[in-house]
Amino acid sequence: MPKNILTRGHSRSLTRNHKIAMAGVGTLGAAALAFSTVPAGAHTTATSEAPAVKVAYSSEQIQGVKPSVTDQLAGAGQKVAAIDAKKQADAEAKKKAEASAAKERATEQAASRSAERSEVKQAGTKTYANNLDGWIREALDIMDEKGIPGSYHGLHKNIMRESSGNPKAINDWDINAINGVPSKGLLQVIPPTFEAYHVSGTSWDIYDPVANITAAANYAADKYGTIDNVNSAY
Repeated sequence: MPKNILTRGHSRSLTRNHKIAMAGVGTLGAAALAFSTVPAGAHTTATSEAPAVKVAYSSEQIQGVKPSVTDQLAGAGQKVAAIDAKKQADAEAKKKAEASAAKERATEQAASRSAERSEVKQAGTKTYANNLDGWIREALDIMDEKGIPGSYHGLHKNIMRESSGNPKAINDWDINAINGVPSKGLLQVIPPTFEAYHVSGTSWDIYDPVANITAAANYAADKYGTIDNVNSAY
């Protein structure tokens, strides 16, 4: 019987599909071999769980993590407290400023009232000439205030007779001088009489013109009713 010899020219080349099919057959064969080696009483278990992996935790604070809710609330509370403290400080500063301004206004008003009173007093204060006429007129105003009678004429005529209008005049020759108490001043008053009839508010200097006139007029009013009734030594 002749041999069936196939030449290379007659053999078919394996296509890509043929190769894939042969690979699949090989795989199935390997699987069958693996199952055939498992004992009859053994069981296989399939699971989808992944193996456990240990996680390492760090004790260091993770950077960039926002504060917790508690920390945020604490921070908010501090801000509120700071705002309240500032408001209170501002209120106290305003209160002190208002009190200071009120005190300053009161001081200014008091000073203004004092100045007004001073102006009124100065406006109401009568001035007198520093001469015989002025002395008599000032004495008459005081006498009127104290209720001591007398007139300009009555004072003037007695002054001219007693001292010729010299407030420093002194009698060193009459009986009073001999007794050691000479008459002095415009109306020639002896010291004991001047002291006894001195008019309050005037000088205690016997040579002071106004003090001398008012004391003499006060004495004359007591002894003669008024200085106007005196026409000679008294």
